[in-house]
Amino acid sequence: MSTPRSSSPPLRSPEQLRGDPAVSTDAVRRTPAPPPGTYLGMPKFQKNAKTQLANEQLRKNLRHATGTIRAKRADRVAEVPEWEELRLAGEAIKNRTLRHLDTYLVQLEASLTRAGATVHWARDAEEANRIVVDLVKAKGVDEVVKVKSMATQEIELNEALEAAGVAAWETDLAELIVQLGHDRPSHILVPAIHRNRAEVREIFLREMKQYGTPAPEDITDDPAELAGAARRHLREKFLRAKVAISGANFAIAETGTLVVVESEGNGRMCLTLPETLISVVGIEKVLPTVADLEVFMRLLPRSSTGERMNPYTSMWTGVTPGDGPQEVHVVLVDNGRTNALADPQGRPALRCIRCSACLNICPVYERVGGHAYGSVYPGPIGAVLNPQLRGIEHEIDQSLPYASSLCGACFEVCPVRIPIPDMLVHLRKEVADHKRGKPKLEPTAMALAGWVLSDYKHFELAERMAGLAARVLPNTSYLGPLPWPASPWTRARDLPMPPQESFREWWRKNRGEEQE
Repeated sequence: MSTPRSSSPPLRSPEQLRGDPAVSTDAVRRTPAPPPGTYLGMPKFQKNAKTQLANEQLRKNLRHATGTIRAKRADRVAEVPEWEELRLAGEAIKNRTLRHLDTYLVQLEASLTRAGATVHWARDAEEANRIVVDLVKAKGVDEVVKVKSMATQEIELNEALEAAGVAAWETDLAELIVQLGHDRPSHILVPAIHRNRAEVREIFLREMKQYGTPAPEDITDDPAELAGAARRHLREKFLRAKVAISGANFAIAETGTLVVVESEGNGRMCLTLPETLISVVGIEKVLPTVADLEVFMRLLPRSSTGERMNPYTSMWTGVTPGDGPQEVHVVLVDNGRTNALADPQGRPALRCIRCSACLNICPVYERVGGHAYGSVYPGPIGAVLNPQLRGIEHEIDQSLPYASSLCGACFEVCPVRIPIPDMLVHLRKEVADHKRGKPKLEPTAMALAGWVLSDYKHFELAERMAGLAARVLPNTSYLGPLPWPASPWTRARDLPMPPQESFREWWRKNRGEEQE
């Protein structure tokens, strides 16, 4: 009689795993590597987007996923008559916190220390990675389990740990899919949104056996079976891990309490089983009081997963003797956040609570996905946050403010009312000022348009030239990709063929009058 698929295999030790021919010899310490190259080494958004647009399966996956999440969010928000008041409250709390961020951070450090945690300050990604790697190596372990964390992805902590010989196992289901697929996240809330069930099944069958408990050979693409395979694969890692790494959705200055909201329970496992917990937290995550948390516990679930409440909300305050990790470290990371704080027009980006509502509503994101943005923060918020955090020295960050139609839908759904369209315009000016002195096509085109429109005789000349082109190519409906300097515009747009006869010419022929 065969064993039911849902039954869990017996737990095996690392030594037993290494002796299993179905599992690679270094499976317990080697993690799947992401694709080569850093985010900052990627091409600009426009080039990335063109590549992603050619992927029909990607567009189909994104359209289905974002449409489903949008509909759920709309239903849950409609249940709250005071929704706009909640948004205004969330905006006000975040603004007050950012105005006095230095005070609240000092208070947070004092509260954490009083609760038994050790606080570390990191200026940038390199310093944060060094702190975490040193803490892990000091425990004498070669693997850690991780709660889903945007901050650790931002600083590329997994890569730093791998370079130090430490395997970092992602335990969130979507993050596990991304990791096993040697991929990068493409969404803030659902990192594997660009994958469908069939693709996930193939990844599990191909990769799980390389890094631990394999997926059953007869597994289907049923979500329950895929989740069961992930649960079995991760269980051994949970039970043997001595160190866990997390982020935090919120950090309460008043009490030193860190908060993580999630949907699967993997975070709860990471936050309770290991002996040591290291939390990497962006300095903008601080909230003044526990009472402030109430507002965000209503805003965040509805805006992110379209739920009234997250299935798991974990809150921990330092060390509790005999309960949970007995050594707690909190790494507070700047990594460009004070640069954004210093810019009054860029500061609202730090209000972001990582709900991803702006991604799910954005028509640009829906068509190109997250990888085109070259960051763990994709979509509209990524288009304003990345240039704020990383500066505009790199090609990809200079291109991100233009990754938008400025339709304004992102502001309408943002639970903390971040004026993303206004910020995009501000950043476009910053990029233009940064490029000042370099040859630019757009100002030249605008100057030419100004000359054409400044005098009706100039306009008539342009019409005659356009009509000449139409007569040379009489059987063509659209002008295809034109040579430079028109190529950047026409290679992505259909330019209609101008009429052979202008309205002015028709008027003269049919009315016999001159148009002044």
